[in-house]
Amino acid sequence: MMKATLKGKYETDKVGTGVATFAINAGDVKLKASMTDATFVNGPSLNGLTLSVDKPGSFIVDYNVPKKDFRFQFMNTVKVADKPLRLTYIHGEGDNRTILDGALVFDSANKVSANYMFGSGNCKLKYTYLHGGVRTFEPSYDVSKNAWDFAVSQKVYGDDLFRASYQTSSKILGLDWSRDSKVNGAFKISATLNLADEVKRPKLIAESTWNFEM
Repeated sequence: MMKATLKGKYETDKVGTGVATFAINAGDVKLKASMTDATFVNGPSLNGLTLSVDKPGSFIVDYNVPKKDFRFQFMNTVKVADKPLRLTYIHGEGDNRTILDGALVFDSANKVSANYMFGSGNCKLKYTYLHGGVRTFEPSYDVSKNAWDFAVSQKVYGDDLFRASYQTSSKILGLDWSRDSKVNGAFKISATLNLADEVKRPKLIAESTWNFEM
């Protein structure tokens, strides 16, 4: 069986874009091909084409065809004091960036995660607390910037999620409304506002996703 995903994206200061992804199960791995509107806008081409091999929970290998660039992602889970520590190792050949991401899950409501980029000193720490299964608090600390970020989200009616965030270093306030429905697809509407700008004009982004089985 082949699964297809279509994504549309519109930004107030950019031309709308689209992405199509096709996936085929091959045993315990998934073979994927992703194409953007750049693949077809001036006639069929390799622009915007990415091929992937995905083994859920184990590894993902992406190949950007026009850039001839590989990106490797490996996932594993180990036990620390009987608590699951989820590790993700990411390496991009083209930009020569290596990232290590870890998340220690204490219980269903508490999680601590860290993200470190080798060679840059960039390190981010985040604590996630889920209250009552519907409200999430996420304070995070950027070590390189010596700055805190804050986010809070709330589930409404099961499929809807409202999220507010604030980045203290850049003074950017963000508001999101998203819905993930198996029947009607998914969408996300985001608004960001830079409070440091003299003229405070929000930036709006709308995204829609449709899934099909073929």
